[in-house]
Amino acid sequence: MVSGSGICAKKVVVDARHHMLGRLASIVAKELLNGQKVVVVRCEEICLSGGLVRQKMKYMRFLRKRMNTKPSHGPIHFRAPAKIFWRTVRGMIPHKTKRGAAALARLKAYEGVPSPYDKVKRMVIPDALKVLRLQKGHKYCLLGHLSSEVGWNHYDIIKELEKKRKERAQVAYERKKQLNKLRTIAEKAVEEKLGSQLDILAPVKY
Repeated sequence: MVSGSGICAKKVVVDARHHMLGRLASIVAKELLNGQKVVVVRCEEICLSGGLVRQKMKYMRFLRKRMNTKPSHGPIHFRAPAKIFWRTVRGMIPHKTKRGAAALARLKAYEGVPSPYDKVKRMVIPDALKVLRLQKGHKYCLLGHLSSEVGWNHYDIIKELEKKRKERAQVAYERKKQLNKLRTIAEKAVEEKLGSQLDILAPVKY
């Protein structure tokens, strides 16, 4: 998915694992403004350039920024990875206008891969992949790890749920491979059985 790509699928599901936070957010923001619905899963696996200690210090400085007289009015400091990503995208959208608010409403972000999307084809964004964008040897940290350091308490639960999901997916994949194998064998057997009649059926076959 590239900005201005004109993707016309009703909903695009992006697997955020090992994508750079800012690059992913900027591409998603552009697609949202173009009218595309985007779902981002596995937000806890998003990467930030710079080591964990550096990122934690930055976040602690951010936590100090608040309204003096009524902090609940002040900047809201989200701890969950999906909400941190959502806030990053919000900063790249004119969210106080009707157009911006409508664009932001088209975004959904989740930790892990919740049930409707675990059976949907997920895509990556090459322009934002860590392996292509972060220089070799540079430090990085995962958004989920940073979140768990600054007050998000569900990192272990998400890891456990992801482990179970991967096990289920592996079983389903093995079953699909077996069925495909049986189908190939059955097709060969039918071809041998029909023999010369296949030439007659060829013009009318879809």
